[in-house]
Amino acid sequence: MDLEYEIYVDAPAEKVWEALVTPEGTKACFFGTELRSSLEPGAPFEYVGPGNDGDETVHVHGEIIAAEPNRKLSYTEQAGPSYIKDEAPKPTRVTFTLEPAGSCTKLTLVNDRLGENHPSQEQTKSAWPMMLSSLKTWCETGKTLDLGW
Repeated sequence: MDLEYEIYVDAPAEKVWEALVTPEGTKACFFGTELRSSLEPGAPFEYVGPGNDGDETVHVHGEIIAAEPNRKLSYTEQAGPSYIKDEAPKPTRVTFTLEPAGSCTKLTLVNDRLGENHPSQEQTKSAWPMMLSSLKTWCETGKTLDLGW
């Protein structure tokens, strides 16, 4: 099962990119985590923040596939160590594409390679709309949504 979301953000692509890759942006939009990576293709990445293992919990990690500022961010992703117990890692792929749409930015998110019965399928399905809503709000207003995380 592939997940695909398309939203329009009343902000320039540079602001949406900031939400996707800067510590301030990711903490505001991605459950309080910080993206840590050089963003070079082949480089590792982690979303790190408060969680099961304290303030430095690795929630998800993987490898950067592509990082084209203000245009595209793609990476493989799998759950962090505290979320996987006796299972083999099952990486998925996440791709954010940014395109101009008038004075707005069209953001398309595709999360694929989930496969049937992927262990994080249901959680992923419910998490992306929350994160995208928070991203849109932060880019447009500078505020974050209180979603209880």
